Amino acid sequence: MWHRDQPFEIAGATRRAHLKVRGLSAGYGAFLVLRDVSFEVKPGLTVILGPNGAGKTTLLRALVGLIPRGGEVLLDGEELAEKTHEVVRDGIALVAEGRQLFPQMTVLENLELGAWLAPKAQRQQRVEQVLQDFPKLRERGSQLAGTMSGGEQQMVAVARAMMSAPRLLMLDEPSLGLAPRMVDELLAIARRIADAGTTVLMVEQNVKKALAVSDRGYVMERGMLVASGPAKLLARSTIVREAYLGAQASDTTTAARAVQRSV
Repeated sequence: MWHRDQPFEIAGATRRAHLKVRGLSAGYGAFLVLRDVSFEVKPGLTVILGPNGAGKTTLLRALVGLIPRGGEVLLDGEELAEKTHEVVRDGIALVAEGRQLFPQMTVLENLELGAWLAPKAQRQQRVEQVLQDFPKLRERGSQLAGTMSGGEQQMVAVARAMMSAPRLLMLDEPSLGLAPRMVDELLAIARRIADAGTTVLMVEQNVKKALAVSDRGYVMERGMLVASGPAKLLARSTIVREAYLGAQASDTTTAARAVQRSV
């Protein structure tokens, strides 16, 4: 098991990634989901919140080239490729919702697939590094991924993404369907990955816990960003408290006013 005080060495990035998105539009066929979305992902951990159907997953899919997109996407000042394999080469990794492991392959085999672009010798070095940071997976290396618990599979999915040594790691609903203890563990891992040097962009519906580990947040509704701000201020804002935390927030003090209602 990973512990909060355990060093996290996987920093894949040689520098902290900075993502800028301007006027992003994307959808499925003639159905447009995202409309003129602009935001930044700075070094650290950024979370995107919002109800089901807001367009959060579509946003991540568009960024990694799984669906066509319009607008401008810059990674460290350079235009991001539009084809998925080129996006991976540019230094972006996505842990998709539902984990999407190969259930009939072992943990080690799944991990190795995460570095398929790297030379074989380098793949072995990365496997060893990942197993140092996820010691529980070393114990399960020969186990079929499909026989693991949901939380363990999610840990494999995150570790596999880190095998590509990304500058930017994107997580789509990492806590979905997991027990509270495992949610805490995975969100803590996301925080440690960000602290170690890999920029993290996370989509998450566990609003309270996600904001607690994040530096900055955005709120999406109906394919548009409707609020943004530092995570601590978002957690105290009327927008988030009333819509997502079930609180009756009469507070319109500095914390509430600090949240931008449009970006």
